[in-house]
Amino acid sequence: MKSYIEERAVEVGNYIVEKKATVRQTAKVFGISKSTVHKDVTERLERINPSLAGEARKVLDINKSERHIRGGYATREKYLHLEQM
Repeated sequence: MKSYIEERAVEVGNYIVEKKATVRQTAKVFGISKSTVHKDVTERLERINPSLAGEARKVLDINKSERHIRGGYATREKYLHLEQM
């Protein structure tokens, strides 16, 4: 694996843990796709730094379990905004 990919995987893992960021937020900050973020955390980081990969995985699992709630809030805000117009 190229060294810049390993460095990115570690940076992505650290960012997710520090900011409690979602895959989408992380992808936007690093300018990469959601699937690349997922692959960096689940495959590449697991080989490089298993403990960091585990921490990042916990954050992503929490975000995944809460996403339906965030989606509901986003929809609610959308329609509240439309009613005010």
